[in-house]
Amino acid sequence: MAPNVTHDEVEEEPRGLPKLVAPQADSYRFHVSYFTVLLFLYWHVGALYGLYLCFTSARWHTIFYAAIMTELSTLGTFCGAHRLWSHKSYKAKLPLEIILVILQTLGGQNSVYTWVRDHRMHHRYSDTDGDPHNATRGFFYSHIGHAFVHKHPEVKRRGKDIDMSDILNNPVLAFQRRYALPIFILIGYIIPTTIPLYFWKESFNIAFHANILRFVFSLNYTCLINSAAHMFGNRPYDKKVMATENLSVMLVTLGEGSHNYHHVFPWDYRAAELGSWLNFSKTFIDFFAWMGWAYDLKIVDQKSVTDRVKRTGDETYFEM
Repeated sequence: MAPNVTHDEVEEEPRGLPKLVAPQADSYRFHVSYFTVLLFLYWHVGALYGLYLCFTSARWHTIFYAAIMTELSTLGTFCGAHRLWSHKSYKAKLPLEIILVILQTLGGQNSVYTWVRDHRMHHRYSDTDGDPHNATRGFFYSHIGHAFVHKHPEVKRRGKDIDMSDILNNPVLAFQRRYALPIFILIGYIIPTTIPLYFWKESFNIAFHANILRFVFSLNYTCLINSAAHMFGNRPYDKKVMATENLSVMLVTLGEGSHNYHHVFPWDYRAAELGSWLNFSKTFIDFFAWMGWAYDLKIVDQKSVTDRVKRTGDETYFEM
């Protein structure tokens, strides 16, 4: 069910384009997108108000519901946009694809097309000017600041060379991309807000702001993978890769903080050497593999991992 894959089977670097180097701090003057800044400010203020309501007046049903919706939306990102569509680390049948695209839409992190394009660039040009959330520009930029400015010219130029034919040829993803905004408004706002109103008579004010809270919470703890997991932690698999093994991010995201491993072996559907108890996305995929909806799960054999650790690791592997 989960075939082993060797390093030679995956092309990591683009052909015909030189590798980029980390930028100088003043190499480019970014231009602020004030609309995006105001939108994110509104979302975060609304989320703080939603958090206040959760402690003062929200029904426990609403709090539990918001927590479940938060986890479901991140599964759409981690298992769908990331492991399935960005890295093709497994295959999914149509029912699972539909479930994943709905959950990814719930998360509100752009369409799958945009997410995959940016993530493929992140791996191909990691922590250089061609990386949409280049961590060498600091924690805030890699976490969320990159969304506040117009894209670096190198990101725009290199993005044209990313092969997106598999996404464009997928009818489910093509439909989502074509109707991204109305679908997000429906799945990300209207339905999540209406359910508490209808089923347990929650007030609109509380239901709406609890939904904003779960969206902002999901967004920020997903972004920790781009920021904290590129700055804090050890590098047992490859010390020259900026991505790290970050235990705090692993705990917060239920398994997504094994980022040094993931950057070294991006095609492994587990994205870590963690067991199912600390890798909820793996458990989710394994469940659908058991159902027959997920198949051709790719993993890296232990010998390849051990050999890479010995060759390029920072000698912290056995201390984990």
